[in-house]
Amino acid sequence: MIPPERPADDPRNAPIYLRKTLLAHGHDDRSIRRLVSDGVLVKVRRGAYADKSTHDGLDPAGRHGLRARAVHQQARTRIVLSHVSGLPEYDAPTWGLDLTDVHVTRPDEKAGRHEAGVHQHCGRLLPGDVTPRHGLQVMTPTRLALEVTTVATAEAGLVVVNHFLHCGMTTKEELLERYAVMEHWPNSLRTSLVLHRADKRVESVGESRTLHLILSAGLPAPEPQYSIVDASGREVARVDFAWPSLGVYLEFDGKVKYEKLLRPGQRAGDVVFAEKKRETLVCRLTGWRCIRLDWSDLSHPARTAAMIRAELFPPLSAA
Repeated sequence: MIPPERPADDPRNAPIYLRKTLLAHGHDDRSIRRLVSDGVLVKVRRGAYADKSTHDGLDPAGRHGLRARAVHQQARTRIVLSHVSGLPEYDAPTWGLDLTDVHVTRPDEKAGRHEAGVHQHCGRLLPGDVTPRHGLQVMTPTRLALEVTTVATAEAGLVVVNHFLHCGMTTKEELLERYAVMEHWPNSLRTSLVLHRADKRVESVGESRTLHLILSAGLPAPEPQYSIVDASGREVARVDFAWPSLGVYLEFDGKVKYEKLLRPGQRAGDVVFAEKKRETLVCRLTGWRCIRLDWSDLSHPARTAAMIRAELFPPLSAA
C-alpha cells in the first residue's frame, strides 16, 4: 500500500527559488548573495535556493529531497526521480546510500550524463514504473527497490527492499516479475542476491543489517519475527530472529526500538527493565540462549559473526 502524500506544509515540500525567478521579481545577484549571507536563503545547488531555517531543520534525506526538487524544476526535459533520490518521497530509509548526487531517469531513453551533482540515467520505462508524488514524477517502490540494488551495496539494498516489502508497498512477486525484464541493466549482478535474501517480516534498518551480516557469514538462516507462546498457546513475545532447532534467538537493540516501546510517563530505564523481564520469560519458556546486538556490533561484522557462530554451535563441553 502506497502511503498518503505528506501535508502540503511539510518542510520537505518547501518552495525552491530559482535564480531566474528571483531576478524576475526584482532581485539581482548582489541582493541574492546578501540574502544568503544574512541567513535568509541557502543555496541548495547552482541557481536554486531555499529558506535556510527550513533547510537546516531537515535531516540529510530531507535536504537531498530539496536538491531533487530543484533539479526537477530546472530540468529542460522530462525527468523522473529515481534510484536513491526517489526514496525520500516515500519516507524510505537511506542508510548506507550516497546522497551526494541527485539521481534522475530520462523517459526519452537518450543517453544520460553525470555532471553538476546530477546523475542522469537512461532507462526504458514500462507502464506502472512512474507515479506522481508531491508534485514530482517519481519511480514506483517496486522499480526504486530494484534500482537501488544497482547503485548501493547489497547491505544497503537489502535495507530498502525489506522496507518496501514490510510496508506493503511492493511484493516479492512484483519485484521478481519486474526484475525478469531488467537483465541488461548495468550493475545489476547483486540484485539477485538481495532479492534472494529479502523478507517482508524484517521490520527495521537494524534487523535488515543483522540479517545481511548473518547470511554473508554463511550462518544458518534464522526465522524473523518468531512467535513465542506459553503453555496455553498464547503468544507472549515475538523475537527478532530465532533458530528453534539450535535453541537460540537474537534481538537487535536499537535506540528507535526502545523509543517505540516507551509509553506515556515511562523512562528509558523502565523499558530496559521490561525488556529484561521479557528476556527472562522467553528463556524460561523455551530454554533457549539469547544473543543481543546493537549498532556497534554491526560495525564489526567479522567479530560479531564469530560470536553468533559460537552461540549457535558451542563446544560440546559447554553444551
